[in-house]
This record gives sequence, structure tokens and C-alpha cells, in this order.
Amino acid sequence: MPEDAVVVVPAVWAVLAGVILCGLAFFAVALDAVLSARAQGVGGGWVTPLSRTARLLRQRRRKTVAADTLLWRVGGVGMFIGAFLMVAVIPLGKWTLADLDVGVVWFNAVDVVVWALVWLVGWGANSTHSLVGGYRFLAHGVAYELPLMFALAAPAIAAGSLAAGEVAAAQEGLWFVVWMPAAFVIFLIGVMGFSVWGPFAPALSADIAGGVRAELSAVDRLIFQAGRYMFLAAGAAFSVPLFLGGGAGPWLPGWAWVLVKALAVLTVLVWLRRKVPLARPDRFMEIGWGILLPAAVVQDLVVSLIVVWGG
Repeated sequence: MPEDAVVVVPAVWAVLAGVILCGLAFFAVALDAVLSARAQGVGGGWVTPLSRTARLLRQRRRKTVAADTLLWRVGGVGMFIGAFLMVAVIPLGKWTLADLDVGVVWFNAVDVVVWALVWLVGWGANSTHSLVGGYRFLAHGVAYELPLMFALAAPAIAAGSLAAGEVAAAQEGLWFVVWMPAAFVIFLIGVMGFSVWGPFAPALSADIAGGVRAELSAVDRLIFQAGRYMFLAAGAAFSVPLFLGGGAGPWLPGWAWVLVKALAVLTVLVWLRRKVPLARPDRFMEIGWGILLPAAVVQDLVVSLIVVWGG
């Protein structure tokens, strides 16, 4: 077996993968709380997520009149499950749960499903505020999804494979982020997009009474919020095999380097939430189609030329 071959572990290891994903998501929640507390000049921070979770678990579940409860709950629970499906194809060093030949496509397919999930949360509540938030998210999705698809294609073209493990192995000696900076930035924008994070928060914004989560309460709100942070963590982790060399690095084992790099990217994404202004869907559509999409296409063209020139 080649040294860089990916080993598929038994399904029981999915429990550990879930624990790691939840740990990354908790780190994101806690860091976000700390940064919020510092920005407001108040105490608290790392324990805030625990107190908020306890409060939501004690809260009584509300239900709107004539709500489509099944679709409403499917949307929220689907956010929780979708992130687990993403991490299934991410190599943790040399180990992975699923070594799919189309791992990059699998990741992209799951992130597209988020469109339906967020919209179902908005639709199922039978509330104007929630529905407007759902449509805002779809408008953002139309602008970020196509550039994201082209950004995902760049490392796959360079590696000559759609398998996440092979893409990571192809970066020996030089990480793709070095010569694919545009694709990397657009990928991170896409991660913030399907996590309803940072500039894409108008779907949750207070100017429409809470947006898509307006009618969510108790455990329903907790699951939806957890799903957002877990998608953010899964997207940060997937950037490691795509652009950051996977488990490559000195001294530490490969699985440790994957976690270190994922934490670094996740920290940047959480920090950016307060540094990047909210993007109105109509304004961002101009940026997505007028700037991000051409930049992603040019990046793919440059990568393709380099691959062909290199034989």
C-alpha cells in the first residue's frame, strides 16, 4: 500500500468523527461568545454556550398557527445531519470514513442541500418574517454557489482527482493555497454562505424580526443554531485537504495537523463575522456574478494551463 494511501476506518469510528465535529463547533461558539463579550466590554465568554444551551433546553417549545411542523423540523434537523455527512469524506491524516472517488462533489452536493433546509425552516413556520429570511438566503445562494463550484474545481483539476485524499496527497512540497489564492478565498466565502454566517446573516437579521429563525424556540432553535456552527466547522475542516496540504507538517502526526489547520481556519472565519459588513442579497449578487465568478473561472484556467504545461 502506498504511504499516502487513505485508510477507510470501520463505521463505528463515525462516533469519534462526530465528537471531533461537535468539539470544533463548540470552539466556534465559545470563541464567538468571547469576541462578542469583549466587543461589548462585558464579562463572560467560554461558558456562555453552556448557559445558552441550558436555557433553550428548559424553554417551552412554541408553535405557530397552521405551521407545517414536519417540514419545519426536517429543515432544522437536516442542518444538524448535513454537517456530519460533510466530514465523512474528510481525511483525518491517513484515515477517513468514506474514501469516495467523488468526495469533492459529495461536499458540494451537501452544501447545495442547505438551500432547501434553510428555506424549509422559513417556509414551515407559516410566518412572514421566517419566509422572507428564507428567500433572502436563497438570493445569497444564487450569488455564491456557482463561484464556489468553480473554486472547488481548481484543486481537483490540479490533483487530477475528485477524491479528497488524493487532492491532499497531490500537495506534497507546495500547498494549493499558495498558487490558488482566489479559489481559497472564494471557497471560504462559500463556507460562510452555506453556514448563514458573517456577511450572509441578513437571512437571520433583526430588521425582519429575527429572519428565518424568528419562530424557532427551545430545542428547535438549539438544533438549527448548532447546525450552523457545525457547517462552519465542517467547511473549515474541508479546506485542509483541498488547499492546506491535508496532514502535511513537521513533528506532529497527520491527524493532529489536520485539526490544527482546521482550528486556524475556523478561528479566522469566526473573527471575520464582526469585520465584514452584512451583504444585502441584491448587492452581493452583483459581487458574486461580476467579481467572484470571473475570478474563479480565471483561477481554473490558470490551474489548467499549469497542469497541461507541466505534462
